[in-house]
Amino acid sequence: MSKITNYSIDHFKFSSYTTALMANTKSAIKRIRRISKQTAVNKIRRSKFRNAIKKMNLMLEGKKKAEALKFLPKLSSELMKIAKTGIIKKENASRNISRITKKITAL
Repeated sequence: MSKITNYSIDHFKFSSYTTALMANTKSAIKRIRRISKQTAVNKIRRSKFRNAIKKMNLMLEGKKKAEALKFLPKLSSELMKIAKTGIIKKENASRNISRITKKITAL
């Protein structure tokens, strides 16, 4: 038996949505391809959202009020953009902004 050392995986073909036995029409195959690309975009957006929240929480824990106030408009803009695309709900974004604002004023 010989070992295969050089191999690569096509991530669009073998994503969490497989085209093996499920889709049997041309439109369904295209739809699966589109969904896998959109899933990748949504993951990137969701991680941006989480990273922004973490960054703000680090500022609040470090009691850096000036930096937090400077970062607040960027954070709210980022959250609303993500809410607009439907990754999180608008109420969720508003609630996060409200709670963070309260924490900043309490510093």
